[in-house]
Amino acid sequence: MKTIAIANQKGGVAKTTTAINLAASLAELGKRVLVVDMDPQGNASTGLGIGLDQRSRTIYDLLLGDADPGSVVVQTETQGVYVIPSTTELSSSDVQLYNVNKRSYLLRDGLASASLAPFAFDYILIDCPPSLNLLTVNALVASHAVLIPLQSEFFALEGLSQLMLTIREIRQTANPDLRVEGVLLTMHDQRNNLSQQVERDARDTLGALVYETVIPRNVRLSEAPSFAVPALTYDPLSKGSMAYRAFAREFLKNNHDLREEA
Repeated sequence: MKTIAIANQKGGVAKTTTAINLAASLAELGKRVLVVDMDPQGNASTGLGIGLDQRSRTIYDLLLGDADPGSVVVQTETQGVYVIPSTTELSSSDVQLYNVNKRSYLLRDGLASASLAPFAFDYILIDCPPSLNLLTVNALVASHAVLIPLQSEFFALEGLSQLMLTIREIRQTANPDLRVEGVLLTMHDQRNNLSQQVERDARDTLGALVYETVIPRNVRLSEAPSFAVPALTYDPLSKGSMAYRAFAREFLKNNHDLREEA
């Protein structure tokens, strides 16, 4: 089981869209995936069809030690995809956990529980909030690697420096094995000169860390959450869905976990 934090302190870069659709794409390829919704907005939970009435126990209960992971995992309608949901209650976690001993390790310790073993997950994807707060730090401490969505817009690269510094600090203190899984270019418009320039700058600056797959700006990706399903379910043949399928294959290939069909 590999745990990936999907993080970028800048909002609106398609973190949640990536968490939902990468999970659905991996599930199509036969993987069992758990999405951990660490954003108080709860958008990953909503986008995977988990209504508020199904969130009686959430990631907040897990962090506070009031529940073990097995009891807060909810199965989605997408076969092979599960979620630990979130609500706005999570927004008070910084205050609630301020005096808790080893508060940066709460998620790591929670996900290490034996109660997750029966689910036999291949991957855990953690959808982080758009900030470098205690929730994001918990996600980084609990993860093997960080996946960074990077929007194809002006100033895109400037926001990466603080995240990279945070990753370095986590490596030096709480999680020495943490690495950068890769950088995924999102909301890309091939017809737009700016998008092309951002892509060139990203590849020149970050080299092999940037995935070959690029996620296009696609209306179906934007519409799907309002129907509480991944884009792969909403419109399987849309450009956005096809791009995330290609990305999932590249992701698995990089992890030496892609078994091609005969």
